[in-house]
Amino acid sequence: MTRARIDQLVGDHAARLSERLQAHREQLFPPNARRVLRKFTSGEVASLLGVKDAYLRKLSLDGRGPQPETRSGGRRLYSPEDILALRQMLEKGAKSPGTYLPGRRQGDHLQVITVINFKGGSGKTTTAAHLAQKLALDGYRVLGIDLDPQASFSALHGYQPEFDLPDGGTLYDAIRYDDPAPMEQVIQKTYFPNLDIVPGNLDLMEFEHDTPRVLAARSGEMFFTRISEALATIESAYDVVVIDCPPQLGFLTMSALSAATAVLVTVHPQMLDVMSMCQFLLMTSNLLGVVADAGGDMSYDWMRYLITRYEPGDGPQNQMVGFMRSMFGDHVLNHTALKSTAISDAGITKQTLYEVDRSAFTRQTYERALESLNAVNEEVEALIQGAWGREGRR
Repeated sequence: MTRARIDQLVGDHAARLSERLQAHREQLFPPNARRVLRKFTSGEVASLLGVKDAYLRKLSLDGRGPQPETRSGGRRLYSPEDILALRQMLEKGAKSPGTYLPGRRQGDHLQVITVINFKGGSGKTTTAAHLAQKLALDGYRVLGIDLDPQASFSALHGYQPEFDLPDGGTLYDAIRYDDPAPMEQVIQKTYFPNLDIVPGNLDLMEFEHDTPRVLAARSGEMFFTRISEALATIESAYDVVVIDCPPQLGFLTMSALSAATAVLVTVHPQMLDVMSMCQFLLMTSNLLGVVADAGGDMSYDWMRYLITRYEPGDGPQNQMVGFMRSMFGDHVLNHTALKSTAISDAGITKQTLYEVDRSAFTRQTYERALESLNAVNEEVEALIQGAWGREGRR
């Protein structure tokens, strides 16, 4: 029996899978096509803006603001750019600042939210992507950073790393120890107005490999300041940064946590997941204590646990949720992210629930999932506003 070399076998499988994934992407989005976000109904836009649909109709009839596309039956559709233009117009006439453009004002600090978990399958990337997109739709200037070498956050925004980033272009380029690139060079525009992204790929692992060598060779080198220093160069351009961290507690994650102003921990309410989270918290506490002793800033505006992939009819899950609420109190978000076929089915086409065509799902399935995500994201938005000394908008 001939024994195969595992490195060659794995490499062959990776190459074949990558080629098939690229073919799948080209089938969904042709190579020369620019990925665009769908248009939104007037009802969706009214909900996003916090106004009545009739008010949008009046603005249209009066010739004020962008004119919607009108389809059969009088159905009115707005592009994402139209929504932003409406926000800008309405903000000028608002009685209080931030009504329609709720981002930073003079003196407000950049919000840097790290989304973390030590165990895969907790919904970390799904949470980070939907949060970043919803904040952008709500009028915030958002930067999403994919810090996970597996790059699932990037894939949801149209990037296949081995094809789209063959020459780098990840955060590693901006935080490397030797000749780092300017942060603005690794930032890419997305098809969401107000949402930029720093995509990820396997290059990020180089930071994990470089750091021990640098720490050993250079006295006084502080690895945990690399991300915060890179963000400081572009912080005036954004209101919120959402970082999708890798599912391990390495140098990348610790550097992200040192740069963070807030931490969102995703938790699947199963015993094994909660046990894994316990180990993660113990390691995080110990390692970040060392970082704090070395001068790192470990103060946060808030830290919350988010229950993800929750099934309300599951008795053991309900027990686990009750256990977590009794243990951590207000540190657990009031709202949960429900497990939904709508979210997983949207992921097949590398889309989120905010961009997928809702007609692809039954109305009840789609609206139930969307209501859950919106409730979570609006609760996080209220925490952001609270960190700036303001009450949530709704």
